[in-house]
Amino acid sequence: MTAKTYTVDDLAGFDVIIDARSPAEHALDHIPGSINCPVLDDEERRIVGTTYVQVSAFEARKIGGAMVARNIARHLDDRFRGFDAKWRPLVYCWRGGMRSGSFVNVLRLVGWDAQQLKGGYKGWRHHVVDRLPVLAEALQWRVLCGPTGSAKTRVLQHLARLGEQVVDLEALAVHRGSVLGEVPGQPQPSQKGFETQLFDVLSRLDPSRPVWVEAESRRIGRITVPEALTEAMFRSPLVEIVAPVAPRVDFLLRDYAWLVESPEALTSRLAALKGLVANAELAEWQAWAAAGQLVPLLSALLARHYDPLYARSLGRSWVQRAAARQVMADDLSAEGIERLAERVAREA
Repeated sequence: MTAKTYTVDDLAGFDVIIDARSPAEHALDHIPGSINCPVLDDEERRIVGTTYVQVSAFEARKIGGAMVARNIARHLDDRFRGFDAKWRPLVYCWRGGMRSGSFVNVLRLVGWDAQQLKGGYKGWRHHVVDRLPVLAEALQWRVLCGPTGSAKTRVLQHLARLGEQVVDLEALAVHRGSVLGEVPGQPQPSQKGFETQLFDVLSRLDPSRPVWVEAESRRIGRITVPEALTEAMFRSPLVEIVAPVAPRVDFLLRDYAWLVESPEALTSRLAALKGLVANAELAEWQAWAAAGQLVPLLSALLARHYDPLYARSLGRSWVQRAAARQVMADDLSAEGIERLAERVAREA
């Protein structure tokens, strides 16, 4: 066996991709499908770094070397015991340096054709940043728009079941894209993690077929949508769901079940609207939320906040707004959404 140079273009040729970085680094972002087998855990990495700064590079390498040896031995015993001689792993760390190099050396001594990813995670990150704009520009976007509560995300999910190509940005961002959009108990990914997931999804799509996406602003919660994608969306054909307020309120009551279950959280969340609506109006909305009076609250939110915001956003950015094809929706029940998705699909 000889060491060769492998880049992100060679990932598919390996049985497993091993991320040798710390758990915190892996959690922030990682190559899709990679497994985290740290040669230094978070606390060990801190100790080695502190020793490097406060004592010397030699002492840091001596302490770190013992830690790395113990951790690699544990991975051999726990994670890799069942693999035969033909198993072929690719290992990466931050820059393709000592951490992944040490791991590869041990794996190769065992007899496996282990290889090191050139450039490590930084090489992967550069690949994502360079390729995302190319992928975004190459795809045939169809943008589904409509006011808050018009079941756009559910329609996207049914479009996917119908065999349409779909990118669900809110699912990737773990956020519903509004002041009430935080998903209870589920933190948003890091910006880098979001972009990696988005890249992974876009790279699997067929550019010869339309791709459906929901109209979004440049930010979804604290996540920023890459500029190349937002610009491509702004130029793309629009299909608009048009629905009356009453079925939208009914839909929101079902789709945002936590509103019913946690009036305290809803009252607190509404505080984000301070300065955007009159203080007296906000106080009334928060009183409705605290009392669990959700129908008047949601009706007011749609009429006084969300619908004007939607009208302004479409008028500002979406080039093909005037040519948007409208699909009427009086029924946003589960069955009604299925029928709505079939009608939207015909607009592709």
